[in-house]
Amino acid sequence: MKVMLAKGAKALSLAVLVAALAACGLPRSGPTKSEIFQGSVLENGDAFVVTVNSRVTRATAVTPALGFSAAFQNAGLMGSDIIAPGDTLGLTIFENVKDDPLLGNTGQRVSQLTELQVDGQGFIFVPYAGRLKAAGQTPEGLRDLITRKLDPQTPDPQVVVQRLSGDGATVTVTGAVAGQGNFPIQRPTRTLTAMLAKAGGVTIPLETAIVRVSRGGKTGQVWLSDLYANPDLDIALRPGDEINVTKDTRSFTALGATGAQNRVPFDTQTISAIEALAIVGGLNSNLADPTGVFVFRNEPAEIANAVLGRDDLVGDQRMIYVLDLTQPTGMFEARDFLIRSGDTVYVTEAPFVQWSKTLGAITGTSSAASSLKSSTVGLVP
Repeated sequence: MKVMLAKGAKALSLAVLVAALAACGLPRSGPTKSEIFQGSVLENGDAFVVTVNSRVTRATAVTPALGFSAAFQNAGLMGSDIIAPGDTLGLTIFENVKDDPLLGNTGQRVSQLTELQVDGQGFIFVPYAGRLKAAGQTPEGLRDLITRKLDPQTPDPQVVVQRLSGDGATVTVTGAVAGQGNFPIQRPTRTLTAMLAKAGGVTIPLETAIVRVSRGGKTGQVWLSDLYANPDLDIALRPGDEINVTKDTRSFTALGATGAQNRVPFDTQTISAIEALAIVGGLNSNLADPTGVFVFRNEPAEIANAVLGRDDLVGDQRMIYVLDLTQPTGMFEARDFLIRSGDTVYVTEAPFVQWSKTLGAITGTSSAASSLKSSTVGLVP
């Protein structure tokens, strides 16, 4: 009877010690599954906890919408002979008089005006014709204009206009390209992909490259992979366009019982929950609870209302999406559920992990006590 009482007392003492150690807060990677559920709105918390299913997956499947507006796509190819500010022109004027030409010296019927610079407003100055608008015209159109201006002053003038340089019709290419700089729009480089090739090509992975084009205060952007796959996105360029190639800056954070805890950049346009776990090494087989995979997100009210079947939510809502990989469709749901930039993917530890840590702490404490006792034997008289 005394032996049974002694064993019972030891068991009770062990239980008390386990509870005390647990209450003291053993080391762990984050909150438990029950602690997360306690933060639910249903438990007077401030987050909506939602189990992921096919309906939730469809409601939350939002990906970045990139593309060019109609203003960009409807702009036709610019003629290679259109005069632009910054161009340099050459004029040759033939006059039908010998004795007193308007532009040349006596007996000089041919006059040449070389390297006429088209100014920033698109004008040039021609003696006796005045300040003329050259930008936006073809050499032929400018020839007709100069002829009309000179005709009242010299009989039947013959004018030849040459576009000596196309450097005025230029675009700027910056960012992740092999050769940044200012490039002229010429016949081979009148489209976006052709100009990127002229700049030496893109120096970052195709899947994460974004191409932005700024024109007249408006900006459009596309994925580089979409640009190459869809010819309709290969827009015609205009003088003054600014082309910038940047790497996708989206990322998510992985925490808890995963193979690695880190801030992870997107390496493709879309990443599913199962892919996010795979990127960080999957679930830690010694720690993870496959029933406790959580995605923390601030969800726009429109999507939150759709997920919850409501229409009264206003502003961003804290949402916690729960994935149970042990369910018959759990892996499929994780494969289809899309991760968005700023998400936190968190995997809880299995319940036995805390018990293992507690028992380890107990045995470690007991071993330390035994060692201390052994070391003090014989020291006290």
